[in-house]
Amino acid sequence: MSELLQYCPDLFSYQRRESREVMVGDVGIGGDNPIRIQSMITSDTRDVEASVGQVLGLAEAGCEIVRITAQTRKYAEFLKPISEQVRAAGVTVPLVADIHFKPDAAMEAAKWVEKVRVNPGNYADKKKFEVREYTDEQYAEELERIREQFVPLVELCKEKGRAMRIGTNHGSLSDRIMNRYGDTPLGMVESALEFARLAREFDYHNFVFSMKASNPKVMIEAYRLLVARLYAEGADWNYPLHLGVTEAGDGEDGRIKSAIGIGSLLADGVGDTIRVSLTEDAVHEIPVAKALVKSSAQSAQPVGGDYQGLEPSWNPFSYERRRTGVVTCGEVAVGRTELMRVFTSREKYEAVKHKLAGLGDFQPEVVYEDANVLEIDPRNDEEISAADALTERRIVTVRDGIEMEVIPAFRLLASRLQKQHPILLKDVLSPSADSQKDFLDTLLVASKNLGSLICDGIGDAILVQGEVAPGQSLRLSYNILQAAGARIFKTDYVACPSCGRTLFDLQDTTQNIRAATGHLKGVRIAVMGCIVNGPGEMADADFGYVGGAPGKINLYVGKQPVKFNIPEAEAVDRLVDLIKEHDRWFDAPERVTEEV
Repeated sequence: MSELLQYCPDLFSYQRRESREVMVGDVGIGGDNPIRIQSMITSDTRDVEASVGQVLGLAEAGCEIVRITAQTRKYAEFLKPISEQVRAAGVTVPLVADIHFKPDAAMEAAKWVEKVRVNPGNYADKKKFEVREYTDEQYAEELERIREQFVPLVELCKEKGRAMRIGTNHGSLSDRIMNRYGDTPLGMVESALEFARLAREFDYHNFVFSMKASNPKVMIEAYRLLVARLYAEGADWNYPLHLGVTEAGDGEDGRIKSAIGIGSLLADGVGDTIRVSLTEDAVHEIPVAKALVKSSAQSAQPVGGDYQGLEPSWNPFSYERRRTGVVTCGEVAVGRTELMRVFTSREKYEAVKHKLAGLGDFQPEVVYEDANVLEIDPRNDEEISAADALTERRIVTVRDGIEMEVIPAFRLLASRLQKQHPILLKDVLSPSADSQKDFLDTLLVASKNLGSLICDGIGDAILVQGEVAPGQSLRLSYNILQAAGARIFKTDYVACPSCGRTLFDLQDTTQNIRAATGHLKGVRIAVMGCIVNGPGEMADADFGYVGGAPGKINLYVGKQPVKFNIPEAEAVDRLVDLIKEHDRWFDAPERVTEEV
């Protein structure tokens, strides 16, 4: 991998990225500190009592940093009594003001809280999505306008000892960045670096970066590219990173998507603080975040051998599926030109084969024991050479029981094995027999390991071994493929977490939309609580349901608003009508009621 584009010292062995320490109140991020866990309250900031109650509840649940929205200066003024009452309760958890668009809100918030989050894509910017070319002179004029609005905040934060997060979001980039770099990971990185350079001009370094996206592939690539750029800028650009998959959603889907994005980066030693964004009550985010951090700590097992000089078979900064040949297993073809396949064991298949109709979309496609899979240790030169010498293609996997972490094991296999052979990925290398195992841990480990490799472009089929229950392991397999964008078998939802800006009940609304549209395979629907998380951050959704005003909904096709101020009571029906207008609707098939 080119020295100019290197985001971690060793792709085959865990090593945490070194970063400077940034202090948020009394809590250190980066340096030798543990990975910090954050969340965000959902109450209206003007409701001081409710806001204080939620902050205290999150702190009690183990949240180490709490964010509060402050969309205008008037809202930011309420941070003063919130902070005072939280401290009066004996709770020292640092508070963060979430700022979009309004520099005066940031200036007010910095008086009362320990950290301010700004989004370079919309700070002092109005989103117009104008399509025009910026000359170098016009671009410089835009930067000067940003300087006038941002530098006073830098000076105030430096004076008061406040921290800052320069938090870029995919889909909410400025028109200036969009027209020069497009809605790309590179654009996200350049947007953040513009603000960081301004901060550094004034010797202000107490800040962290984030590169959030709802698509785990985009999010992973953006963070990797950012780290590579920071390495290239010099040793003193070692700022900590805040990780998150924005608008991850709810339930299993939200947890899986978060584990793919956050977990894969933590497994590479990238990330110093995390926020799991679920469309649920914020306290439910904390145990998921804790489990992800715990899982990442288990990635520190050395691989054995020196593979730093080995060129990876994938491009960490641009997704492309590994090019392989195709192997036929009965009626199912496995390989790069085919869908990613779902394997199961003989034992699990026998347990469900009499009720396959009741499994719906979660069908086992290949029985492992029938596929003539070649199992090898990717560190063993003789086994690699023997596999490469085969005249016929075989499905190859890593042998169970070897002492390696899953991600480096399969990366090593993919980099050493000839590309003619498809690769079967496994979530764990020690099949579980524990029927009482916590499913959250199983889900997060499987999502992190399989999702990370899929987003690297490695793998042609997957086998979940960490879950004993046959039906549940199949469901998990398909949901991971969906969340990683490898195989779309159901409607895809982008749902933002609720916050004080939200203009309707996100949890109930998301469930109502799921009930009406859950059968529309391949359709991507964004459910956004407000205009901040609206046309920009829903990125590449086909349709959008966005809060426009209290009790009123705006509907989008892509980023284009097409229906305005629809009463909330009829908005889901109008969304269905809009999907029908664009010929993306079909009636739901009859459900098989057999219990699975």
